Amino acid sequence: MIGLGIDLCEIARIQAAMEKNESFARRYFTQEERAYLSTRGQVMAQSAAAMFAAKEAFLKALGVGLSGGIAMGDVGIAHDALGCPRYLLSEKAQKAMAERGAYAAHVSLTHDAGMAAAVCVLD
Repeated sequence: MIGLGIDLCEIARIQAAMEKNESFARRYFTQEERAYLSTRGQVMAQSAAAMFAAKEAFLKALGVGLSGGIAMGDVGIAHDALGCPRYLLSEKAQKAMAERGAYAAHVSLTHDAGMAAAVCVLD
């Protein structure tokens, strides 16, 4: 294991940010993520919060945080047909991961009681 990151995100905070400022989603979510979120209906905010947490967990696992040169838009989350999440990383994020000796990024998401959480493992 090269890196481990975890993040916890309040669903209501993400929902309020998305409702208050239309540019929030464009700034923090990729086009593919926004398309996915648009299909989520009443659970859109919890999905968005979990994906936001996954981005921060990746940056923590990488050891760079929000000011380390990798933008939230460089870290995407996709879901397979069964809803299993996986990272979709920009070339910049992949390069930063490789520079630290990691070849794979794994993610797990959860949400309950108004909170969303994500764990990232780099190996």
